[in-house]
Amino acid sequence: MKININAGSVFSDLKILVHNGKQYIPDVTTAEVPGIYRGRPIIKPAIPANPAEEQQLAELCPTGAIATGPLRIDLGKCVFCGECQRKCPHRISFTKDYKIYATSREGLIIKEGDDKPMKIDPQQVRKEIRKYFGNSLKLRQVSAAGDNSCEWELNASGNVNFDIGRFGIEFVASPRHANGVVITGPVSKNMAEALQICYDAIPDPKIIILDGTDAISGGIFAGSAALDRSFIESHPIDLYLAGNPAHPLTIINGIVNLTRGK
Repeated sequence: MKININAGSVFSDLKILVHNGKQYIPDVTTAEVPGIYRGRPIIKPAIPANPAEEQQLAELCPTGAIATGPLRIDLGKCVFCGECQRKCPHRISFTKDYKIYATSREGLIIKEGDDKPMKIDPQQVRKEIRKYFGNSLKLRQVSAAGDNSCEWELNASGNVNFDIGRFGIEFVASPRHANGVVITGPVSKNMAEALQICYDAIPDPKIIILDGTDAISGGIFAGSAALDRSFIESHPIDLYLAGNPAHPLTIINGIVNLTRGK
């Protein structure tokens, strides 16, 4: 058998590989994020205390994510605009730590002096989650008035770079085939009933994941008359994925940590 090899094509492919590097990420738990990504913030204590400065930071935040006494940032409200860091770089800095998730709403609050990675408390995870979903998890995603940013990153989590499927996690078209729902967007009145119908169609046991600032708190739309967040307020949430939008590495590590404890 005669095999024809196009030397020019092979050379071109090698050039692309050398220039771009390997796209596949072998270990998503230790990968480094390039560029200007803003992850877990660090807040340095002021010595001496400066209440006026802290109040200015609180008033500067467009979503009310910053509070004082002590100075703290709620990642469930934060849109990661970086204005607080630009205003007071000596107090606030954003790391590239993308493991910003929690099983409780309080777990998303970073206080001054906190410099430890965020971890999921296994005591807060329902036993049936790791019992049934540790090796296989099917999720139905609902965009409840989302702006497509979180939706894009969810899609990206399944591409060749991140490959969430390697952990037995995949998104399905029907809630009847799902083990849980991933919600993006602030939940508008127009989507409230559809979200409830989707959730009801998922067989028990099932989980709820909030993906991104809008889903967690409403983000810049919080308090809008166009929203109906009764579903969020009346159901227990299993996982909060912080970010605006949440990075694919946040999504993957958060879900794997929830279901497997890794």
